[in-house]
Amino acid sequence: MGELELIEAIRAALGPYPSRVLTGPGDDASVVRADNVLVTSIDTVVDGVHFSLATHSPADVGHKALATALSDIAAMGAGPGEAYVAVVLPPDFDGALELVEGMRDLAARHGVAMAGGDVVSGPALAITVTVTGWSGAADRLVYRSGAQPGDLLGVTGELGGSGKGLRLLNAGESAPESLVQRHRRPEPLLATGLALAAAGVTSMIDLSDGVATDAGHLARESGVLIEVRLADLPVAPGVESAEFAATAGDDYELLFTVPPDRRDAIERVAATTGTRVTWLGDVRPGGGLVEIRAPGGALVDLSGYEHL
Repeated sequence: MGELELIEAIRAALGPYPSRVLTGPGDDASVVRADNVLVTSIDTVVDGVHFSLATHSPADVGHKALATALSDIAAMGAGPGEAYVAVVLPPDFDGALELVEGMRDLAARHGVAMAGGDVVSGPALAITVTVTGWSGAADRLVYRSGAQPGDLLGVTGELGGSGKGLRLLNAGESAPESLVQRHRRPEPLLATGLALAAAGVTSMIDLSDGVATDAGHLARESGVLIEVRLADLPVAPGVESAEFAATAGDDYELLFTVPPDRRDAIERVAATTGTRVTWLGDVRPGGGLVEIRAPGGALVDLSGYEHL
């Protein structure tokens, strides 16, 4: 399939756009009716680094590429917006439409418009996704820098499942479908992020690199000390240890801080979006540090995924 034919096939596969998209793929640029505040994030996944075509279908790859980008929008407490996708296709790859369909199905579930993109050839499959989110006001958003001494540290869902799924896939071992799907098809928590922001969380981040690393981002940006209790981590079924759950990454759950008097409200709004909250730490005065403590109280030296 030639470039122009492929682009027309992609346009047909994407189908109609939400009314806020005035012009989508097919023109020199998209035109979108704006809300008050725009939130933008960009993410890239590459074959052999973030996924493997030996263990992922093209639809899995498309889903994961969009999901990882949308998770950043969820962590800001923004509403769904648009996605712009640039794809590098190797000569022997024939799953472009399946890849787009994986993105399309995920976008449709979350009200995201696939509003534009680009296709080029190259030596390895790579997908760069730029996503936008919308908010009526900047003060409705949640940043990494808002944690305050006295806040509680909470997390959604369960941890470690994606990392365990990846380990089993790489080893060629049979794996429970729940673990495999956690790795191949993470679900961005857009509705949950919006609900937590409205309920009063003070800082938030998505767990792409593991609690051990991502809690440090909150601590440094907020200028506080965050204590994480390993014994309280919500470890996914099939994951052997809290240490693995704290470091594996790729969970795309939401880690956040909140004043103690908002605890019940946070649990209620999270439940309305289909997720549960676990309280696993506290915020204290300090200089951008994380203390991870074993069940007996001893400090544990752990770190999550590093990109470079």
